[in-house]
Amino acid sequence: MGSHVFWHSLWQFCIGYIFYYPLFMSTLWMVGAIYFYFKNERAIQADQIPKLREGERWEGVSILIPCFNEGQNAIETITYALNVAYPDFEVIAINDGSKDDTLEILVELARSHPKLKVVNLAENQGKALALQAGALLAKHDYLVCIDGDALLDPYCVHWMVKHFIRYPQVAAVTGNPRIRNRTSLLGKIQVGEFSSIVGMIKRAQRSFGRLFTVSGVITGFRKSAVHEVGYWSPDMLTEDIDITWKLQRNGWDVRFEPKALVWILMPETLKGLWKQRLRWAMGGAQVMLKNFKVLFAARQTHLWGLMIEMVLSTLWAYSMALVCAVWLLSLFFPLGYLSPDSSPILPDDSSVFLIGACLLQFAVSRWLDGHYDHGLGKNYFWMIWYPFVYWFINLATAVAALPKVLFGTRQRARWVSPDRGVHQELNQQGSNDHV
Repeated sequence: MGSHVFWHSLWQFCIGYIFYYPLFMSTLWMVGAIYFYFKNERAIQADQIPKLREGERWEGVSILIPCFNEGQNAIETITYALNVAYPDFEVIAINDGSKDDTLEILVELARSHPKLKVVNLAENQGKALALQAGALLAKHDYLVCIDGDALLDPYCVHWMVKHFIRYPQVAAVTGNPRIRNRTSLLGKIQVGEFSSIVGMIKRAQRSFGRLFTVSGVITGFRKSAVHEVGYWSPDMLTEDIDITWKLQRNGWDVRFEPKALVWILMPETLKGLWKQRLRWAMGGAQVMLKNFKVLFAARQTHLWGLMIEMVLSTLWAYSMALVCAVWLLSLFFPLGYLSPDSSPILPDDSSVFLIGACLLQFAVSRWLDGHYDHGLGKNYFWMIWYPFVYWFINLATAVAALPKVLFGTRQRARWVSPDRGVHQELNQQGSNDHV
C-alpha cells in the first residue's frame, strides 16, 4: 500500500511539473517581452534611422563573414554586406577550407570591391577559428559577425554600433534574424518559432538581466572584450552560446537589438532540422556543464537565473520522456498506480490552458515582431502547429544531447554544410519588401 501511494504521488508530481513548467515559462516570457517593448522599442519607429547624441560619432566597423561551401550564397551575402548604409566599414570574408567554388567567387568579388578583404584558410578549421582569424586582421574595434547566407538590412550595423558607442560596458549586441524561406510547412513554422520563441525569449531575458546566447548568424562584438576572454572556443559546438557566457562571466553586458535585422535561410527537411537542433542542444549542454559552477560563485549571481532555467528545462525534457515511456509501458503491463487513460500526450481538459497560452504567446510575438516583419500575420495559422512539430523535435534532441556530451569525445567543432531549404533572392529595396 505504501509503495503504491509513493509511486502514485511521484507520478502526479511529474505530471504537474511537465504541465505547469512550460505554462509558467510562457507567462514569464510574455511579461518580460512586453516590458522590454515598452521600455526599449515603443518610442522608436521600426523604419526609423538611429541617431547619435551630440558629441558622438559613428566609428569604423569590420563585418566578418566566415564561409564554408557557400558558393550558392556568397555573391548575395557579400553584396548585401557591401551595400549597408554605414559610413565607415570593411568586409572580411574568411574562406574556411571550402570544397566548392567559394574561394574563387570571393577573390573575384574582391577585385571589384576595395572594401572587401578575403582570408583563405587552406584547411577547414571551424567557425570559431575562422572568426578569430578575421578578428585579428580587422582594423576596427567593432565587429559585426554574420553567416555566409545572411543578408544584412541596410541599417542593421547602425542599430548595433549605437550600443557600443553609448555604453562602454557593452561587449556584444545580438540582432533579430528573420526567416526568408517560407515556401514549405517547416519554413512557415520556423517563422513563428523565431518570433514566438527566439525573439520573445531574448526580450524577456534582457528584461530580467542577462541573455542565454547571442545569435550566431548576426551579432556585433567589441573586439577588445572578445580578446579579453580569449576569443571564440574552437571545441564548443555552439560558439555563440559559449562566447555569450564567457563575456557575461567577465562582467561584460550583452544586449538584444530587435531593429538590427538580418534575413536568413533555415532547414526545410526533417533530417536537416534534426541535425541543426541536435547540435544546438549539444552546444547548450556543453555550456551548462562548463558553467555549472557559477551557481556556487557569489560574484556570478547575475547568471544564476539562466543556469537554473537551463537545469530545469533539461529536467523537464527528461521528465517528459520518462512519463511518456512509463505511460506506454502501462498499456501492456498494468502498473496499478497508473491508469492507461491518463495519457501525458493525448489532449484532455487541462490541455485547453496550454493551447490557450501557446496561442496567446504567438499573438504577442506577432504584435512585437510585426513592427519589423510585415506580413507576419498571414503565417499565424502555420505558427499554431509549432508544438506538434518542433516541440517533439526539441524534446528528443534535448534528451539525446546530454549523454552525447557527457560520454562523447571532445574535439574541435568543424563546419558541416547545413540544409538551408529553398533559396530565395530578396528585393534589394529594403526589408519591408522581403515579406
